[in-house]
Amino acid sequence: MKNNSDVKIMLKEAGILFAITLAAGLILGFVYELTKEPRRIQEEKAIRETCAAVFADAAEFAEIEYTPGEEMLSQLDEMGVKIGTVYEAYGSGSELLGYVIETTSTEGYGGNIVLYVGVTLGGVLNDISILEIDETPGLGMNAESVLVPQFHEKAADTFTYTRTGSTGDSEIDAISGATVTTSAVVNAVNGSLLVFEDLMQGGGSNE
Repeated sequence: MKNNSDVKIMLKEAGILFAITLAAGLILGFVYELTKEPRRIQEEKAIRETCAAVFADAAEFAEIEYTPGEEMLSQLDEMGVKIGTVYEAYGSGSELLGYVIETTSTEGYGGNIVLYVGVTLGGVLNDISILEIDETPGLGMNAESVLVPQFHEKAADTFTYTRTGSTGDSEIDAISGATVTTSAVVNAVNGSLLVFEDLMQGGGSNE
């Protein structure tokens, strides 16, 4: 049996440990609160920069509420695509120019591929920007340099990929040895275009 001295020592050590844990928690909480606003500002800046990268003509962007309907969700699910945040793109005179749509393909070779797509009201895809990708180095990771430029200012309702050389605006040359990555990116873009058409027809909850 432990004597009273041992019990006192244990209680003392437990008290010290509790005090250290409490102090560490308070410090972490203080640091979190202290850095929350700067982090929010940095996140907003990163979003603006990414939106501007795919919609250079826009002066400002506004996040909107968008909820795909059941039919749209079914189509996107078949493509392995999920829709994230949607932004309206406005010109310097506050006129609506188009949309920026965040889209995720869940069928990349190495996991999710997240990208932004900028589409004008006239249906022209300005550009795409890949935010998150973890594909095979030297193959799928070449998506930024091989695939992204091919979508620049293309007007198409849907894109396909080819391994024999594109013959039109709607065809994208696949990355050699990385058709899974190519398919995932193309599907993500096509998912964005579906959402764009839905928005143009007044679909979703976009008030």
